[in-house]
Amino acid sequence: MMRLLIATDAWRPQINGVVRSLEYMAVEAPRFGTEVVFLTPERFRSVPMPTYPEIRLSLVRPGSVAGILEEVQPTHVHIATEGPIGLATRLTCTRQGRAFTTSYHTRFPEYVAARTRIPEAWSYRALKRFHGAARAMMVSTPSLERDLAGRGFRNIMRWTRGVDTGLFRPRTERILDVAAPIFLYVGRVAVEKNLDAFLSLDLPGTKVVVGDGPARTGLERTYPEARFLGALTGEDLARVYASSDVFVFPSLTDTFGIVLIEALASGLPIAAFPVTGPLDVIGASGCGVLSPDLREAALGALAIPRERCRAYGETFTWQESARQFFSNIEKAHSDH
Repeated sequence: MMRLLIATDAWRPQINGVVRSLEYMAVEAPRFGTEVVFLTPERFRSVPMPTYPEIRLSLVRPGSVAGILEEVQPTHVHIATEGPIGLATRLTCTRQGRAFTTSYHTRFPEYVAARTRIPEAWSYRALKRFHGAARAMMVSTPSLERDLAGRGFRNIMRWTRGVDTGLFRPRTERILDVAAPIFLYVGRVAVEKNLDAFLSLDLPGTKVVVGDGPARTGLERTYPEARFLGALTGEDLARVYASSDVFVFPSLTDTFGIVLIEALASGLPIAAFPVTGPLDVIGASGCGVLSPDLREAALGALAIPRERCRAYGETFTWQESARQFFSNIEKAHSDH
């Protein structure tokens, strides 16, 4: 049996695609003969991240990670994030001559550039060094693979994502008592999500935002006509999806966007920019409108049948995502 230690800086109570993906890998692990042990911020003291206090940075030393590896005795190690836990785990593994794999979840250089004056090229150089020591680096989409390969990243493997189609499904009940059509956004409310591009649109009906983050207060003040519902999960989130008409995804930097397939499974067509993430997820499915003019995309998406979106959303399963994930780890080790 594989005993896999997954080191991640992203963990509960954060609500994001990284956490969701890793949780589902743990659920599916027994099906693939694997026991998963997580190395998360729960094991360490932490401090708030500057400019984004909702995210906490762990105070972790490589010596602590070495002790945990000794205790867990994993057969394989996967490093999911490039934060303090990921860095300490990478350093420990390289010192011990222990093989590991990584995954590239977030366009970190673009996020950093949006918040600081650090050039993207510097961040990409650091990331290439971080992932370069891994047996393999997993990415979620073909366009991200092409982009990173063009930047000199190597040993890239594909790992898609899934959706809980039992939870996220069309429903007859509409719980949002606002003017239709309802244009929905779900995700972090932060500068890198480009929410101004959505909230500033001249659209009929109502714009609804689900999620929280450092930009929420300012956006609520700037766009008082929009409805901000805060962070929602589970059944509460699923009912909001099903009560909406179009899912608007203004981000220019997401690598995949699990919220896209949650929306599709709920029967929502997608309006987005033609960038990595939406291009890969929507493709030629006819389940969304991708345009540099986001207003045009949002209005055009209203004509897309909800049944088509649901059928396409059902093709994304966590079982297939897990099959890719665990087989990638085994193959990365067997190839050496």
